Amino acid sequence: MAASVREKQTAALKRMLNFNAPPLKNTSAEPVWKVLIYDRFGQDIISPLLSVKELRDMGITLHLLLHSDRDPIPDVPAIFFVMPTEENIDRICQDLRNQLYESYYLNFISAVSRSKLEDIASAALAANAVNQVTKVFDQYLNFITLEDDMFILSNQNKEHISYHAINKPDIMDTDMDGIMDKIVDSLFCFFVTLGAVPIIRCPRGNAAEMVAVKLDKKLRENLRDARNSLFTGDTMGTGQFSFQRPLFVLADRNLDLATPLHHTWTYQALIHDVLDFHLNRVSVEESQGLEASPAGARPKKKNQKSYDLTAADKFWQKHKGSPFPEVAEAVQEELDTYRAQEDEVKRLKSIMGLEGEDDGAISMLSDNTAKLTSAVSSLPELLEKKRLIDLHTNVATAVLDHIKSRKLDVYFEYEEKLMSKSTLDKSLLDIISDPDAGTAEDKMRLFLIYYITSQQPPSEADLEQYKKALVDAGCDLSSLNYIKQWKAFTKMAATPASYGSSGVKPMGLFSRVMNTGSQFVMEGVKNLVLKQHNLPVTRILDNLMEIKSNPETDDYRYFDPKMLRGSESSIPRNKNPFQEAIVFVVGGGNYIEYQNLVDYTKARQGKRVLYGCSELFNAAQFMKQLSQLGQK
Repeated sequence: MAASVREKQTAALKRMLNFNAPPLKNTSAEPVWKVLIYDRFGQDIISPLLSVKELRDMGITLHLLLHSDRDPIPDVPAIFFVMPTEENIDRICQDLRNQLYESYYLNFISAVSRSKLEDIASAALAANAVNQVTKVFDQYLNFITLEDDMFILSNQNKEHISYHAINKPDIMDTDMDGIMDKIVDSLFCFFVTLGAVPIIRCPRGNAAEMVAVKLDKKLRENLRDARNSLFTGDTMGTGQFSFQRPLFVLADRNLDLATPLHHTWTYQALIHDVLDFHLNRVSVEESQGLEASPAGARPKKKNQKSYDLTAADKFWQKHKGSPFPEVAEAVQEELDTYRAQEDEVKRLKSIMGLEGEDDGAISMLSDNTAKLTSAVSSLPELLEKKRLIDLHTNVATAVLDHIKSRKLDVYFEYEEKLMSKSTLDKSLLDIISDPDAGTAEDKMRLFLIYYITSQQPPSEADLEQYKKALVDAGCDLSSLNYIKQWKAFTKMAATPASYGSSGVKPMGLFSRVMNTGSQFVMEGVKNLVLKQHNLPVTRILDNLMEIKSNPETDDYRYFDPKMLRGSESSIPRNKNPFQEAIVFVVGGGNYIEYQNLVDYTKARQGKRVLYGCSELFNAAQFMKQLSQLGQK
């Protein structure tokens, strides 16, 4: 795929904002001024991809939510970008009746049904505004791209397709169908935007299989309908390997429940775990100054500050997958180089103010003019650099506070040992009953990982002892009830998901950071370095992408929507390894798996892997869903 999904989705949005004509090359021309009206879904799709400034450059003067009170602007074209829901359609009809705008370009995020189009048509007739509705488009953009190689399905109403919704014991078949249709609709949009018909592989007998069957049918129907097929001719931006199609692996969250609960050690995943990180924007509570407030005064309110972590941020792109200690060092280094540059500018300033007309000063002057010119021209760059350094200093400090107060390095190391079945240096009970180590939730996560990964479940007597310790630590045990049922149901004891042999090497405490008067006081935090190991999802991908025979994946079903007859076979047609693959986890994903796939791809030349999930949750959100399931 020559262009990444992020580029393709951004290009599609830009085309839409240019009235569905390809954006003009000559940028000197003034853009047509217009307003953009979106609903919450549209907002979530646009915000990770286009900044307000980019929207303004494309002529968007106002961007408003569809269901807000909007004033009429009679001489301006309006571009709508909304989901085709009943209430949205009603609101658009109301706009037509009230004659809010000069012309209407209606873009639906996913395909709009015939009956709803008729509703709009009749409203336009009644309002005598038929010639104002200029164009109606289905955009097929119903998914959110967060990284070049990562996407999620939805952020609004995500509880409708959450792990909890799919695994409820009392779910009706019709509800399940509805959930699957939602997921399939988004995945269909994803492949239309990507411009490729995949080869689908999935395990048998779970939600992932239902999604695969429905997606295969939907792609098949679209390919049959030659006149209206979305996968033909010029719209198809074929990748550099046009003869080879991508592999689409559907995995089910139930394959591996330990990873979403795992404490992590890489920068991006840590931010997602301990801070509020949402659609590429992180919110940090700023601690106020340490001056003591007078007795009886109200405690100061903490300020929320939010930062966007974008693709343009080079530091972020480089370090989001690095272990945290490396990030802290890198921030410190950036800060030092920045200070050196700043000092250089100051030094030049003081020289320029030289008095005295001796020859030395004159020659220095001419020499320094050139230097100063270059220093001044690099100022904007310096300022931007300063902004990014400040941003990462604040974010990394916030993360570090959590690591230190909750002893996350201890948890991470211990869980890695549990998952790789290596020898443990202290008992689980000690950590659970240590009042200083972590929150009740941290302890519960640790215990669940122990329970999920153990070959034999602990004996009743041991379990009681653990339970007592957990309750004393203030844990809610309902999530354990669910995990118990789940473990009995999946008979995981027979084939425990193996997590590879991941060793964690402590590298001694941060000697270097300590010496250089760093901002980060890392005392007592272990400098852990990761060894590369594949998580279950990555391992499955590896088997299917390289066509390796493995009992874990040999039974996976095989769908090829381009074959005329839907042949039910698990025998792959092509024997060549795939160059491109998309892994999609039904039931929710996390940054730990994403990072694991990124590392896997880095080690393999010419391969590309995308990661997608129905929703993105951190451990706390996932625990909440498990607890709800355990209370039933």
